[in-house]
Amino acid sequence: MHTYRTHTCNELSIEHVGKRVKLSGWVNRKRDHSNLIFIDLRDHYGITQCVIERDSKCINIADDIPLESVISVVGNVVAREEEVINSKINTGHIELLVEEITVLSEAAPLPLQVNLDKDCPEETRLKYRFLDLRRERMHKNIVLRSQVISSIRKRMTEMGFLEYQTPILTASSPEGARDFLVPSRLHPGCFYALPQAPQQFKQLLMVAGFDRYFQIAPCFRDEDARADRSPGEFYQLDLEMSFVTQEDVFQVLESLLYGVFEEFANGREVTPAPFTRIKFEDAMNIYGSDKPDLRNPLLIYDVEEVFRDSDFSLFAKALESGQIVRAIPVAGVADKPRSFFDKLNQMVRDAGGGGLGYVLFDDGEAKGPVAKFLSGERLSRLQAITGAKDGYGIFFVCDKKLIAQKLAGVVRAKLADELDLIEKNVFKFCWVVDFPMYEKDEDTGKIDFSHNPFSMPQGGLAALENENPLDIKAYQYDIVCNGVELSSGAIRNHLPEVMYKAFEIAGYTKQDVEAQFGGMLRAFQFGAPPHGGSAPGVDRMVMLLADEPNIREVVIFPLNQQAQDLLMNAPSNVSEEHLKELHLQIKLPPQKVEKA
Repeated sequence: MHTYRTHTCNELSIEHVGKRVKLSGWVNRKRDHSNLIFIDLRDHYGITQCVIERDSKCINIADDIPLESVISVVGNVVAREEEVINSKINTGHIELLVEEITVLSEAAPLPLQVNLDKDCPEETRLKYRFLDLRRERMHKNIVLRSQVISSIRKRMTEMGFLEYQTPILTASSPEGARDFLVPSRLHPGCFYALPQAPQQFKQLLMVAGFDRYFQIAPCFRDEDARADRSPGEFYQLDLEMSFVTQEDVFQVLESLLYGVFEEFANGREVTPAPFTRIKFEDAMNIYGSDKPDLRNPLLIYDVEEVFRDSDFSLFAKALESGQIVRAIPVAGVADKPRSFFDKLNQMVRDAGGGGLGYVLFDDGEAKGPVAKFLSGERLSRLQAITGAKDGYGIFFVCDKKLIAQKLAGVVRAKLADELDLIEKNVFKFCWVVDFPMYEKDEDTGKIDFSHNPFSMPQGGLAALENENPLDIKAYQYDIVCNGVELSSGAIRNHLPEVMYKAFEIAGYTKQDVEAQFGGMLRAFQFGAPPHGGSAPGVDRMVMLLADEPNIREVVIFPLNQQAQDLLMNAPSNVSEEHLKELHLQIKLPPQKVEKA
């Protein structure tokens, strides 16, 4: 007999009845029924119920062993009585009549409950993550993550992609977030950077003649945590292809994402290819977001013509100054209490807006604080534009264009949540395309890249030389699922003269470009193929498939919201000797003195 086990805790069934077996695992639960003690033994694979009789020689061990101790048991498999069969577990038709127990490792008192998915402070969960991961939901999430990555690798290989590993120690690059820097011992005063993404390396692989690249790539960004973003590090499916158009990239990703999500959908519906294409400007105008959640049926409408030169002077004057008005119609709110509308109004104020106007259509009348300022003709036009009928409410935001678009998106999302309008059990994908190449900082007036500086402008060099930079679109695209951005991607700028001009518009000199991107520029001067790619976030994909609201629930050992590893106590101080070896000195910021 094997030293530790002949079977796993998910393996035994009726066909094993009468066999003598050995199992090993953790004590998940223990129940004392006077003449019997029941132990639910758990391992990675599942649970087996073990029974110890009072006259057994190992009864004292069973009495004393704490939960989560690791034990090995030997005994005979017996069939359960019909009335105690547990159909919820694979081993529910049998139990193990235990003859021997060996304690392999006794557990100390537990800081959190493992055998129940019970609320527990996140600080405790992360400090004792090895216990948290024993819980059924968390264990399933991490297994799902492994299975998703295996499926991705298999599908990418089947589509002709090869996996290559790019460097972790590299040079700093303006990717849009802060770098993590690594001091060099051998080159005093110099630093490596951990890659925010393998962007330049994967493009160089295309120049080197590797046609289809992919990698499950670790990426490092010194940025704040969000529910759908891990601080510090994350993983993405990084891919790049040569001699492709935007549509070629779409076909690959649609095939991959549909296949992976269908495989792990567990009965949920998945958008079939081709996914809906939505222009960036339409996404902002119709959904109020560049990552629209298509499960939400509410749409946003331009109703400026209703308020222009109207008696509602607040909006009329705003329109004259160049602001915009957006409306969100929704059914079934005309009879809601005043508190419902006050709550929405406060939400808009908290989000930085001036407030939320509304009109209610009830029993053939228009009501609400805005209705009295609109003539019957304007109200009719409002209904015609929005499709609002009796029982509907129409909510308005008015502000500068980008602010109003985003506020309308916030209202759209909140209304759908409050009224339970989000479609259930579906994964709805879409592409957001035609992103602007540049954007203007309203405070400084500076023109900068709006998305990815390595993207090819639509119209090429001619567009850069002859068009208003703010009118130029780029071959950039995002893939979105259920309102979560899974990936940004682009057809790359592979021509040196186009790259110089693109960066010049954003305020970079030729010397700046050569200093920061010299390696890639040199490569492009020796024959670069047209190429493009994308990088869907693995963590976000698993988060959606696991139906988890927070990305930390699908990451094995995540940092907390303050970018701390509570398990390993990182970041931490290092010795003066270590700092001296790296030619570094620590200069801490002055501490704030609290006033008495």
